[in-house]
Amino acid sequence: MANQTEARPSEDALIERYFAPLAGPGGLKLRDDAAIISTPDGTDLVTTVDMVVANVHFFNDDPADAIAEKALGVNLSDLAAKGARPVGFVLGLALPSNWTEEWLASFSRGLGNSAERYGCFLLGGDTTRAAGPLVISITAFGSVPRGKMVPRTGAKPGDLIAVTGSIGDAAIGLKIRMTPELDWTGGLNETDYAFLLNRYLRPQPRIAFIDTLSAYANAAMDVSDGLVGDLAKMLRASGVTGTLKIESVPLSAAAHSATTLHPVLLADAVTGGDDYEVLFTFPPDALDAVKAGAKAVGLPVTVIGEIKAGQGPLTVSHRGETFLTRTGSFSHF
Repeated sequence: MANQTEARPSEDALIERYFAPLAGPGGLKLRDDAAIISTPDGTDLVTTVDMVVANVHFFNDDPADAIAEKALGVNLSDLAAKGARPVGFVLGLALPSNWTEEWLASFSRGLGNSAERYGCFLLGGDTTRAAGPLVISITAFGSVPRGKMVPRTGAKPGDLIAVTGSIGDAAIGLKIRMTPELDWTGGLNETDYAFLLNRYLRPQPRIAFIDTLSAYANAAMDVSDGLVGDLAKMLRASGVTGTLKIESVPLSAAAHSATTLHPVLLADAVTGGDDYEVLFTFPPDALDAVKAGAKAVGLPVTVIGEIKAGQGPLTVSHRGETFLTRTGSFSHF
């Protein structure tokens, strides 16, 4: 860390130097106490907020640009699961006493790159000093056609359950990040090791899938706390039950290699969280259209179960046998 006696910019100068360049038109160059969001006629505004805290959601020594990507990415993932197109975000940043300009420059660069990639620009926010660890809070806004937001509560008996991308990469990547000297990590090739670690560090919100999701999904949420637990939450919210086949859950080549080397990782993969894939349900007659929409944007979609009538617990099986886990998902408390 830099010498703490060195002069650092004032709050106004900090904002002008690092965050005003990220502002979209509605942010008014961050020179006002408010922002303006204009949404197309006939749309609804969708909002979501997620907070990330040092040593809870990321490590203090994770790359600053990756921390920024995660802070914005977890919010964009929520918007993607609602079928909402991002329109902007506000940032709350509580900096610990040992922050440096080098760190902040890298953080703002990562935030700007992510904002540019997904078309979601800074509208404003607040910066303050933290008595404890670094805290980042982002509120993101998105738009959907009027009445077309995909709810968590809409799953219907007979619906297929599907998920985008692959599951478990981030959970396994976190284990590598925490304890890189584990025996099984030595069996991974360099490409798989880097892939798993990057999936933990940098979420990939599935914004490209929102048109297909809006057109066909009855219910959706992002997988942030673990596939098994998040699916159970969706079923409870919808007043239904269902089945999940673990053998159908899509694993990347890297995660498959890791679970082959260390089979107990399979349970971690389906309960560990931080996947930021979209979990959704849709009627069976829409399967071909959903697959075609996913293929058009280069995103795999895999059917992993089925919604059933009733309010019993989710049935989780692996090759016909009951699949037991200690917990279905991550919980802060």
